[in-house]
Order: sequence, then C-alpha cells, then structure tokens
Amino acid sequence: MEVFFLILLVTLLIGALASGYPVAFALPGSALISIGLAAASGYIFAGDTAAFFDQGDPVQWLNAAVTNFRGIYFEVERDTLIAIPLFVFMGIMLQRSKVAEDLLISMAQLFGPIPGGLGISVVFVGALLAATTGIVGATVIAMGLISLPVMLRHKYSSSLATGTICASGTLGQIIPPSIVLIILADQLSSATDRAASLRKADYKEVTGNFSMPTEFDLTSTSAGEMFLGAMIPGLVLVGIYMLYILVMAIIRPKSAPPVPYEGTYDREFWRRVALSLVPPLTLIFTVLGSIVLGIATVNQAGAIGAIGAMIMAGYRLKAGETGAFHPAILAASSILAIAILLSLFDINVRNIQSSMDWAVIFAALIAVIALCVSIVWSGWRTLQIDNTMQGVMIETAKTTSLVFIILLGAAMLTAAFRAFGGEEMVRHFLSGLPGGFVTKFVVVMAVIFVLGFFLDFIEIAVVVVPIIAPILLADTTANITGVWLGVMIGVNMQTSFLTPPFGFALFYLRGIAPPKVKTTQIYKGVVPFIALQLIGLAIVGFYPSLVNYLPNRVSLTSETAPPPRNPRLQLCVEDYLFREYDALGSSLRKSISTAQALNYSMLPEQLQKDMAASFEKAQSTFAKVEAVREAERALEAYKPGYRPLHIQVRDTQTDARRIKKRVAKLEQDARRQSANGRDVSAINQKVASLRAEIQSIEATIPAEWKSARAKYESLSKAEKNARKTYRRTVDEAYEPIATIRTLIANAQNLAPFADQISKLKANIQTASTADAIEAIRPVETALSPIQGTSAIKSALTEARRLLKKDTTAKPQAIALISEAEKLLASERSWREKALSSLATPLTTYDNAIKGTIGLRLQERLTPDQADVIASCQSIHRDISLDF
Repeated sequence: MEVFFLILLVTLLIGALASGYPVAFALPGSALISIGLAAASGYIFAGDTAAFFDQGDPVQWLNAAVTNFRGIYFEVERDTLIAIPLFVFMGIMLQRSKVAEDLLISMAQLFGPIPGGLGISVVFVGALLAATTGIVGATVIAMGLISLPVMLRHKYSSSLATGTICASGTLGQIIPPSIVLIILADQLSSATDRAASLRKADYKEVTGNFSMPTEFDLTSTSAGEMFLGAMIPGLVLVGIYMLYILVMAIIRPKSAPPVPYEGTYDREFWRRVALSLVPPLTLIFTVLGSIVLGIATVNQAGAIGAIGAMIMAGYRLKAGETGAFHPAILAASSILAIAILLSLFDINVRNIQSSMDWAVIFAALIAVIALCVSIVWSGWRTLQIDNTMQGVMIETAKTTSLVFIILLGAAMLTAAFRAFGGEEMVRHFLSGLPGGFVTKFVVVMAVIFVLGFFLDFIEIAVVVVPIIAPILLADTTANITGVWLGVMIGVNMQTSFLTPPFGFALFYLRGIAPPKVKTTQIYKGVVPFIALQLIGLAIVGFYPSLVNYLPNRVSLTSETAPPPRNPRLQLCVEDYLFREYDALGSSLRKSISTAQALNYSMLPEQLQKDMAASFEKAQSTFAKVEAVREAERALEAYKPGYRPLHIQVRDTQTDARRIKKRVAKLEQDARRQSANGRDVSAINQKVASLRAEIQSIEATIPAEWKSARAKYESLSKAEKNARKTYRRTVDEAYEPIATIRTLIANAQNLAPFADQISKLKANIQTASTADAIEAIRPVETALSPIQGTSAIKSALTEARRLLKKDTTAKPQAIALISEAEKLLASERSWREKALSSLATPLTTYDNAIKGTIGLRLQERLTPDQADVIASCQSIHRDISLDF
C-alpha cells in the first residue's frame, strides 16, 4: 500500500502543476493530502494510522516537515539563503539602471566589424550581465530589445540571432553569483548530511565497524564553493558559444556578417567603452574576488554587491547631468582611503597607545562616514528618480518570497516522499542498473533534462535534488563531491530555459521580437545552443577538476586552511612527496649527512639522543617510502581480479538487506494487527516466503568470497600500516629539529630571569611570606611561554606552594629558588653555545627538509604545494572496495 500512496503523491503533484495550480501550494498540498489519506486508510482498514507508511507514522513525518521548515529559517548554521535577496536586489537594481543597454551598445560597436562580431558581443555581454544581474528574464528582454533589431537589420540569420540572445541570457544560471547555485548549495547541504548517514550505515553493515575513517566521509557544500566551482564551467560555455558563432560566420558568412562601425574609434569612443565596461567588471571582481580571496562570505559578498549596484545606479540614473558621478567618486575615494589605512596601520580602538593611533582612528572614521554618505546619497537618488528603489524593493520581495515559499513546500513534499519509501525505491532502482555509477548518473541527468521541458529550475532544484542527490553522493564507486554534482545539475537545468514548450527564455524573447521573427525560428535557433550546453555538460563531466580545483585551491590557501597532516589530504600529500623524494633524494641525503656530522655535545643528554634518533629516522625515510610503494603495488595488482567478485557479492547482499527490511516491516505490521485481534496468517506466510528468498539469494554468494575478501583486507591493512609507519617516521625525524631550533631561538629570552630569580631569594628573606609568594607568581607566568623551562618553573612553583603551606619554611623555599637558579644557568649555558654553533646549520637543514620530510608538521601548505594537492584532490577516486 505504501507504493499506492507514493503513486498518489506523484499523481496529485503532476495534476496540480499541469492544471496551473501555484507551485508553492501544489507541493505541500499534495504531500498533506497523501499523508492524510494514508493515515485515514490505515486507521480504517488496519486499525493503525502508521500501517501504510514505510517507516514511522504520520505525526513523525509531519514533525519532520516542520523541522525542515525550521531548518530553512531558524538554524544559525544554515544561513546560505540570506544571500538570495541580496543578489536579487543587486541584479534588479542594475537592470533598472540600464547598465545592460550601455554594455550592449558599446560591445556591439567594438566587436561588430569582425565576422559574427555582433553575436559574440551579445555572448560577452550576456556573460558580464550573468556575473552582475543573474536575472534571466531581464537579460533576455534587454538584449532582445537592443540587439535583435540591429542583428536583423544587418542581415543576421533570424534563428542564429534569436538563439544567441536566448542562450546568452541563460548564462546567469551558472555564472556566479547565481540564485540557482545558492538554492542548489542549500539543498546539497542537507543532501550531503543524508548521504553521509547512508554511507556510514553501509560501512557499518558490510564491515561491522561502527566508526568510518574520516577520509571516507563527505563534506558539506557551501554557496561559496558552488560559486568557485561554477566559474570555469561557466567560462567554458561562453567559449563554446563564441566559437560556434565564429565558425558559423566563417562557414556561412551570410548568417552572421560583419557590422562596420559608422563612427570613429577616437578618444570619446574609448571613454564610452571604459565607462560602460569598467564599473560592471569592478563590481564582478569585488563580489567574486572577495569570496575567492576569503575576505568575505557569500552573504557578505551579496551585501557588497547590493551596495555596489546601488552606487552604480546612482550615477547612471543621473547620466549626462552635472555632478552625476559625485557619489561614486566619494565612495571610491573612501574605500581607497580605508584600504590604504588598513595596509599601513593596525587599526584597533582597544589598543590606542599614541597620538598617531588617535589620528589614524580619526582618519578611518572620516573615510567610513564619507562612504556612508555616498551610499545614502546614491540610495536617495534611486528613490527619487523614476521611483527606482521602490520598484526594485517590490520585485526583490516578490522573487525572494517565491523562492522561499517553494522551498517550504518542497520540504513537506520531500518528507512525504520518504514516508512512503520513495527514496529507498529510487535508490534500489538506480543501484540495480547495470554499469554502476555512470549509468545512474546518466539516467538522473536525462531525467532532469526531460523535466526541464516542463518544470522551472527552482522546482527541479527543490523537488528532484533532495531525492536523487543523497543517492549519488553516497555512491562509493565514484565518490563524487557535492560541488561537482551541484554544478552538473546547474548546467543541466540551464537548458530548462531553452527547451520548448515551456522554455522561459523563448517566451521572453517571443514577447518582444518583431512579428517577422516566427516562433519556429526561435525554437530552431535554440536547438544548436541546447546541443552546445550538453557538450559543455559532457566536458565538465569528463573533467571534474574543472569544477573541483578552484574550491580546493582556495580552501588550501585560506586563513582557515587545513594543516598538511589532515587525514583527508594524506594520499595527495604523499603522492606529491614521493615524487619529490625521487627528484630530490640525493640532495636530501646529503643535507641529512651534513647535519648529522655537526657537534651536538653541548646539548643535554636526552636532546642528544633525540637528535641522533631524528637523523636515523630521516635516513630511513626513503626505505619507508619504498615499503609503501611495494604494499601499494601488491594491493593494486590484486584489485582487478577481486573487483568483479566484490561488486557481485555486495549487490547480492544489498538485495538480501532490502528484503530483510521488508520482512522487518511485515513483522511490525503483524504485531500491530495481532494486538488489534486481526488474523495475521497471510502476513506470516509472506514473511516465510521472503525468508526463503533471502536464503536462496545468499546461497548465490561464491564460496571463495570469504578468502578473497580476507586477502584484500590483509593487503589493504598492510598498505595502511606501511603508510602509518612512514608518517610516524617522518614526524619523529622532523619534530626534534623543530624543538631544538625553538629552544635555541629562545636563548636570549632567558637572560632577564637571572636577576629576577636572584632577587626572589632576597625577597623571601626580608619580605613577608605573602609578599614573597606574590613576587614568585609573575616570574612563573613569564616563564610559561618559553619552551623547555618547565623544570625551572616547577622549582619556583614548589617554593611558592611551600611558603603558602608553611610560613616557617623559608630556608627550604630559598633552597628551591637556588635550584631554579642553577637550572636556569645550565639552560642558558647550553642554549647560548648552541646558538653560536648550531643555529645557522640547523636552519639550513630545516629549510632543506621542511618541504618534504617535515611537511606534515608545517602549519600550512605553500602556494605551490597547495596547487599540486588541489589538482590531486579534484579527481574522484573509487573507494567502494573498502565498503
């Protein structure tokens, strides 16, 4: 019966959407009706409202939907959606300020004289508008009103002209900042959590281990990562569009002839080009650059974009009038002044120590006030001129409300879909397809592509993604990232604006195109661009590094970058290091031997032993690397023969587990019905039949499975142990070097303590016990940050506690202070000797090995290392054999 109500849910949803019922109400309405009917039917026919639910009861699933509601609005950690109204405001404000018109006219005049130049200029402007406005309807209409008449007047093919305008307008869906990417990031964040739970459950089920290794876990997806991941694919699409138009202009010159500029390329022309091009580019680089450089979060970048758009609108709405640029000039000057002050001074109102600090704070305050004045000035202009601000705010509120109410409805629909076992059915269907992850992924992409013919991108994102994303992300054969999946879905959904019969870009253009342009010509024109989008989708699919590299690179170079010893980085770090050992092996050995030959007799005995062990470990690093490689070769040699058996057995076990879940559900139903006095013999017969089916399925597992699995686990364990041994070896090889260098560097810091400790003895003899105790405490505190002084500090602490416990124990306290004094003298002596003879050669040795043997103990990767590691991490790796 669960299947019946699942079909009812889908039927109600399709019927509501097909009838034109608002999506925001169709989603929760179909869910509530289905859950209500299932609960009522269960109560009437089985005496239990939960009888026709796959798991749980109607109250539980309604609570789950409410939890989803709260997650959208009230969870502090889930603040991604805050960026939506900010970027919508930014886009609508720029559209209302006629920035698109200026860009189109200037770029058409600039590129027009080359073959296909007018079409290329439309694509170029479409890309710029995508990175500023991101509003498909506004972009298509603006370009259609300005460029289409010009293109038709200069004998451009109607199909090519309309296709170029429609396709260029849709770039706003994939080039950041994009509302689609923000919604996908929000949906994928929840989907990743769900997928991680599924993966952990699978790992526990098949291995019996409760704890899954960190490197197998999934990480959440943020809007910032989606923006970074979509940048290169978006540029790939722009390049494909431009190349297609250029090729068409060469093959069929009459379809895209050159358009000569009737004016002259004088200073005034270049001034107009700069004035129309530089402000949008500045805004793009400010918004996206702040995200890429880690200066701002996506929400903060959205606020920057909204303010920047308002300042641009402030001067554009006053174009041609005296003083039009005054607010913009004031804003730019203020920002420049703030940037200069921040680069030259440490501005901190809590740390004002001189008149210069006061002057800097005052100058910064003036600059901030000037910036606020420019913002208010620009906002006042947009409010007064053509009532622009009011119109922008109303449209922003409408668009944002539409998105959020659909998200709420989708949360209810997703809960109902899972209540009736829909997610498990989809998972089973996809898992049963031959060809593994590739087949699953192609089927999902094909479904999304077909849905794009009938549904809007928001509906696909909030209805389909929560269902299929956890299944694809949990798949260990591909081990894809959420960012890559999100960008692939985003590029695919982009076609929904172009595919008839409900492609919105087609409707937008049809509404403003002249009568001589037929609807069939518009449809014909977008077909090549749909094909180009699918080509772009294939390119991104085959080369996941196009998506994954930039987010990884930014993550590894940000202020919060993980250290090189992070478990998720180890395979890539070691892959990089092993190549470095091959290239630098002889020079590393020479550096180790040179450092080992130094005289370390002035060091304390324990440190001498540590240094000797350190050099032995460093020399053995190369043997440990070879051991890892041998273990890895043995494992890789075994995998090809083992993999088919592993896949066969895991598929069989999955089928058995699925039936076991059905048995558990039937047994639960039997207990409920038995408690209500109903006959359960039919259910018991079904359970017996299913148990027999489980036995027959499990009997198909080959007899050699256990021995084959045991051998794989043995080889895998040997490889992991070899890596652990290598990591322990290099850590123990480098750690003493870092410790000795720190101790030597602090030699001069110990000098002031000689007088301080000497005075403590006099204080104990002459001062009161309370005063003597208070005199010891600051010396202890000052010694704490200095490494290697724990014995000195312990003697002082013991003296202080002794005095506190027994006021007559001054002689014993003085003896402890004298002991601390001797320890300090000894510590200073060997450190100062080491400083003169070992500091320079050990620094040279450290510099020679810290990028290889000592890399794991560094705080962060260098930019060059981060580049290599990011490239390595951008590739998806199959981890299914460990499950």
